[in-house]
Amino acid sequence: MATKKRGQNEGTIFQRADGTWVSRISLGYDTVKGTRRQKAFYGKTKEEVRKKLTEALRGNDLGVNIAPAKQTVATFLNAWLETVAKPRVRIKTYRSYEQIIRNHLIPGLGRHELQKLTPQLVQAFLNAKAETGLSVEHLRRVLRTALTQAVKWDYVQRNVATLVSSQKQKKHEFHYLDQDQARKFIKAVNGHRLEALFTVALSVGLRLSEALGLRWDDIDLEEGTLRVRVQLQRSKGKVEFVEPKTERAKRTIPLPNFAITVLKRHKAIQAQERLMIADKWKDYNLVFTSSIGTPVEERNIRRTLTALLETNKLPTLRFHDLRHSCATLLLSQGTDVRTIMETLGHSQIALTLNTYSHVVPSLQKEAATKMDEMLGVG
Repeated sequence: MATKKRGQNEGTIFQRADGTWVSRISLGYDTVKGTRRQKAFYGKTKEEVRKKLTEALRGNDLGVNIAPAKQTVATFLNAWLETVAKPRVRIKTYRSYEQIIRNHLIPGLGRHELQKLTPQLVQAFLNAKAETGLSVEHLRRVLRTALTQAVKWDYVQRNVATLVSSQKQKKHEFHYLDQDQARKFIKAVNGHRLEALFTVALSVGLRLSEALGLRWDDIDLEEGTLRVRVQLQRSKGKVEFVEPKTERAKRTIPLPNFAITVLKRHKAIQAQERLMIADKWKDYNLVFTSSIGTPVEERNIRRTLTALLETNKLPTLRFHDLRHSCATLLLSQGTDVRTIMETLGHSQIALTLNTYSHVVPSLQKEAATKMDEMLGVG
C-alpha cells in the first residue's frame, strides 16, 4: 500500500482478469453530487500505472486539476464561446467564431469527450473538410484558441489542435482595378449618391468598416486629411462603433485633391438632404449615411458596387478589392512600401509586401530597366 498524500489515498496497484493493471486514488467528497470523487489509472504493466500515478500526484501538488468533470467538445465550445469569446472579441469576430463552431466544429467533433479528443481525430476532421474544398485554417485556428482556454482551466493536459499538420492553403488571388479601369470607375460613379464613398475607398484604401465609421470631425477638408479612429460594425441589426484592432490602424491619411473635391460636394448635398426632412434626420454626424442620416447598409453598398461595375463593363469586385486596387496603383506608381503600409494601416511592413507581392515582379523589372539606363553601356 502506498502512503497518503494530502488527503488523497493511493490504492493498491492490481492486475485485472483481462491482464491490464489499474489503481485508483480518492479525490475527496463531491458535496454537489453527494458522491466520492475518484481517479483511475490503467496500463498494460504495473510500472506504467505507477508512472501515471506519480505524474498525476505531482501535477495535483502543482495545482493541476487531475480529474476534471466529463464534458463533450460541443458543451465546452458553447461555454467557451459565451463566457470567454463573446465578452472579449469584436462583434464580427464573435459571429465568425459562432458560425464556425455551429456549422463545422460541433457537427464534426462535438460528440467526442473533451478529454479524449486526440490529434488523430482533429487531423481526420480537418482532412475531410479540406477534401470538400473548404479552407480549413480558420477552423483549426478557432479550435486551437478554444482549447488553449481548456488547458488553462485544466480540462485537458494538452492542446491537440497545435499537434496536427496544417493544410496547404491556396494563395488568395486578388482582384483589382488597373490604372485605366480605375479612371473609368471614377467616371462611372460621378454624380452617384455613393460617389464619395467609392472615391475615398479607392483613393486611400479604407476598409468598409472604417469608411462607414467616419464622422465629419474626422475629415479636415481645408488641410486635406482624413483620420481613421473608429470602425462601424453590425450584428443582428445592432450598430456599434469600435476601435481598430491595432494602433497602426488608427491613422491620419492625406487626401488627393480629387477626393477632397468630391467630399466637399458630398457634404453640401448631405446638408440639403438634412434640410429637406428636418427633424426626421437621424444625426450620427456620419460622413456616409442613408437618406435619413443612419449608417448605410453594407448589403446596399455591395449591391450598388456590383451594378456599377457590371453596367460599365468593369471586372467584378468586392468592396475590399477597392482597397487592394489602391495599394496596387500606389505600388505601380513607385510609392514606397512603408508609405503604403501606413496609408492602409497594416501592422507590419511584411504584411504589405506579402499581400501585394503580385506587383513586385513588375517593380523589379522596372528597377532593372532604370539601373540599365544609368549604368548600361551603349
